[in-house]
Amino acid sequence: MSEAKPEAAAATPPKSKKKLLLVIAAVVVLMGGGAGAYFAFFHGKSDETAEAGKDGKSAKADKNDKGKKKGKEEKKEPKLPAQFVELDPPFVVNFAPGSTSRFLQVTVQLMTREPEMSEFLKTNSPIIRNDLLLLLGNRTVEEVSTNEGREALRAKALETVRKIITSEGGKGEGLEAVYFTSFVMQ
Repeated sequence: MSEAKPEAAAATPPKSKKKLLLVIAAVVVLMGGGAGAYFAFFHGKSDETAEAGKDGKSAKADKNDKGKKKGKEEKKEPKLPAQFVELDPPFVVNFAPGSTSRFLQVTVQLMTREPEMSEFLKTNSPIIRNDLLLLLGNRTVEEVSTNEGREALRAKALETVRKIITSEGGKGEGLEAVYFTSFVMQ
């Protein structure tokens, strides 16, 4: 019987070592998880403190730069809604004799976001209409038959109206776009 006791004593220590290793592993995992949670909640994202930017700045400095940029963007005023001024009635011009089409009818709208520019455009519409009639009347059927030609004409119309606005004492850049809302050739 005395022999059975030493065998039992010899078998017990390996089982307790396995339990001890399992307990230590569980404690290490829990401490690692706790440390990760601590850094996540109290120090921000872990990659911001560990990485450096391309230009040698730390990620924290990059975050501060982003905050400054956001501050500048927040100071920028939001865009006002678009306001359209229709030049009514539509423009009608004749093409040169012998063309496949005889006339061009275009409805034009001017877009701005500034309420005072909208009033400025309405007040100066006779001058704007005159110069746009001259611009449209100098076109050939071939020039306005393609989308590229119409876009070029629209860009030229925007430039023309901006020049009028500037010459009359307004801000030309206050006019954002000129749109052709109807374009008929016959």
